[in-house]
Amino acid sequence: MATVTFEKAQRWYPGADEAAVPGIDLEIKDGEFMVLVGPSGCGKSTTLRMLAGLEEVSDGHIYIGDREVTTLPPKDRDIAMVFQNYALYPHMSVEENMAFSLKMAKVPSEERKKRVAEAAEILGLTEFLQRKPKALSGGQRQRVAMGRAIVRNPQVFCMDEPLSNLDAKMRVQTRTDIARLQQDLGVTTVYVTHDQVEAMTMGDRVAVMKLGILQQVDTPLKLYDKPANLFVAGFIGSPQMNLLEGVATDGQVSVGGYKVPVDPTAERKMSGRITVGVRPENWRLVSDGEGGLPVKVTVVEELGADSFVYGTCEVEGVPSNVIVRVTGRQHHPHKGEMLHVTTDPHHVHVFDADTGERLSA
Repeated sequence: MATVTFEKAQRWYPGADEAAVPGIDLEIKDGEFMVLVGPSGCGKSTTLRMLAGLEEVSDGHIYIGDREVTTLPPKDRDIAMVFQNYALYPHMSVEENMAFSLKMAKVPSEERKKRVAEAAEILGLTEFLQRKPKALSGGQRQRVAMGRAIVRNPQVFCMDEPLSNLDAKMRVQTRTDIARLQQDLGVTTVYVTHDQVEAMTMGDRVAVMKLGILQQVDTPLKLYDKPANLFVAGFIGSPQMNLLEGVATDGQVSVGGYKVPVDPTAERKMSGRITVGVRPENWRLVSDGEGGLPVKVTVVEELGADSFVYGTCEVEGVPSNVIVRVTGRQHHPHKGEMLHVTTDPHHVHVFDADTGERLSA
């Protein structure tokens, strides 16, 4: 087990005008499950591959524990990589696939069998050890790939979108298995995904990236409750936060003719153009005469315990779609219905419209 430290680690690709990763500073604690998340092309996989030694570090330093690994080849870094496409040898059995790296390291046969048996028991693969990969489901193949990493007893696990090839149900099950396994083993893990639901449900901390730059590193709940800027606010959360453009005057925010109630901590920082954010679950239905934001229902997603209502609003500064979560079944909105919604001051996130920075406490 070990900490992982990036010190202004950069990656420039030959011929590129800009760095894929301009210089990342990040410390991952011993035994921590750190998730790197962001849209495609944000530099998260490049960052992971720099740690694994699969991408050259153009400048800066990377440490595993107290040892600098910036220029070491992958085999000398004591890490284990789990890839998106499993990377299993089709002609080998599950047991042979899991033991292959140990065989290359000239680990004695009895020790290999013992480690494979232990990993197979942890992963529920004992009965499949003699099967070939083609006889396994996608989820089972990914567990074999995990087993191949576990038997090496590495200091760090590096996982590059390992669930993206699985169907939705299997993805939910496997992400639970990976999170439980990491807690049981206590191995420092760096996990890359573009799926923010995966990031929120698996990570001890989550690092949100955009264009190779860290936007915010925090626990999942703090990212959700206090996004540092507009990008994080719009990226974290499913469905995403409603972002409304307004004008601040005298401590009040106007979105068209709708007055948005704002937390007093943000009032003294507000002036001119700002953006306010409201999560779908923080809207509150009110009657027509109470001055709420009018929303015409276009689509209702029924989820059983609650519903997501998608609607349009003709108020200036409001995006084309407004999303409202309606809990329970007391009110059952229908397409074409006109709802009026408002919120409470402590549920409103306030951002500078020009810089995107958070103004709320």
